[in-house]
Amino acid sequence: MTTTDATRDTAPIPVVPPPAPRRSMPARLRIMVWVVLLMFGVLALVNLVTWQTLRSDAHARIDTALAQEIDEFHRFAAKGHDRRSGEPIADVHSALRAHIIDQHPDADEIIFGHVDEAPGAGAATGRVRQAQEPHYDVSADDRLRARILTTRAGSGQEQTPAGPLRWHKIRVEPRAGSGSPGGWFVIGYFVEPEMAGVHRTMRTLLLVSTAGLVLAGAAAWWVAGRILAPVRLVRQAAAQISEEDLTRRIEVTGNDDIAALAEQFNGMLDRLEQAFSTQRRFVDDAGHELRTPITIVRGHLELMGDDPDERREVVRLVTDELDRMARIVEDLLLLAKAQRPDFVRPEEVWLAELTGDIEAKVRALGERDWRLEHVAEGAVLADPQLITQAMVQLASNAVRHTRPGDTIRIGSAMSPDGSATLWVADSGPGIPPEEHERIFERFSRGSASAGRPGAGLGLAIVRAIADAHHGRAAVHSAPGQGAVFTLTLPAGPRREHP
Repeated sequence: MTTTDATRDTAPIPVVPPPAPRRSMPARLRIMVWVVLLMFGVLALVNLVTWQTLRSDAHARIDTALAQEIDEFHRFAAKGHDRRSGEPIADVHSALRAHIIDQHPDADEIIFGHVDEAPGAGAATGRVRQAQEPHYDVSADDRLRARILTTRAGSGQEQTPAGPLRWHKIRVEPRAGSGSPGGWFVIGYFVEPEMAGVHRTMRTLLLVSTAGLVLAGAAAWWVAGRILAPVRLVRQAAAQISEEDLTRRIEVTGNDDIAALAEQFNGMLDRLEQAFSTQRRFVDDAGHELRTPITIVRGHLELMGDDPDERREVVRLVTDELDRMARIVEDLLLLAKAQRPDFVRPEEVWLAELTGDIEAKVRALGERDWRLEHVAEGAVLADPQLITQAMVQLASNAVRHTRPGDTIRIGSAMSPDGSATLWVADSGPGIPPEEHERIFERFSRGSASAGRPGAGLGLAIVRAIADAHHGRAAVHSAPGQGAVFTLTLPAGPRREHP
């Protein structure tokens, strides 16, 4: 081997680490997070709408107050007389002074007038202000007053040391020919005090919203825990269930979707338990019934000698036991299939034709006095092959318990409620009442069957076929009076035969 080959052969094989387990968020936490996010979105929208509404209302109140003061000055100027003396107002300065001195504005308002030094001039020769002191005297601030008076707009907003100021102004012209200068009437409103109430309201709303969000999260956590409790029980039950223990069930409370899930899970466990029980029963039954013929076959084969006659006898016995084993296996498989939902393939069956076909087939089972006692008219929903198999099994059972020439009666009838009954009646030794139910169990043999061939599966197959049709198999008998085996099928379509 070369060095390269040796290196290649001894090179370490890269180890791929297994994928890390996927960590998922618990459903309870996801529900709480989604509820909190939804509440957060709703509360954010409520806060935003409330803020916009309160802010709009505050600005509307400010605009209303400004417009009201402007309107009052318009009415005063239209009269042109001093309210105190009743004398005509001579000039703009007097008009502004007469009106402003009589005003009692709100604490957040400021009213002042400005008089030009000459008509149309911009320099200040005089100003008139309200009596009470405002939050900030805008009329004494030359720059701020100039910006308000020189702008072409009739309203606007300026920033002051006391906060934003919303203002309106109107031009006041002197009387024609008076030669006195004109002026301006200005009304201002400090926005910050008005908005302070809005801010207090919003802080309170935000505090309440935060508390509500926390409470909503806690409530969502608690409610999700209550709702998901059955789901946790389902998960825990699923983790504890094994093939050896399928008896655990979930306690169902309430009538919501989660309770329905728990009920469905319990139903699934019932079906699984039934399926495993059927499987175990099949294995137990097969082992119990096949052990004896297997022992017989093995014993004869081990003791078989070289004599040809002995060999032929052993082959005959072994073949007979193998045939019996095959019949037992077929019967056990049929009983196992009877638990499946597709075991029965129902179709509309006319009882007259079905009864006639059964009567023709059972005559080959033995030399008996076969009698067709009654034939029903009508139809049922059933699997004709399975019903025929059950009736042939009952007829074969009647043949085993009677002698040649004995009477065996078969028939069918319809009940007023629409159900149908088929029967096989024999004149055999009869069955004690305490055995009427037991003989339908697997591998159970009545006292009249002692010493007769059979594995005790025939009547169990009949009952399985009846149960699969949602019907009933029963026997009516007494010792020494024969037996009547009945197969009752539920009501089907009531129609006359075409």
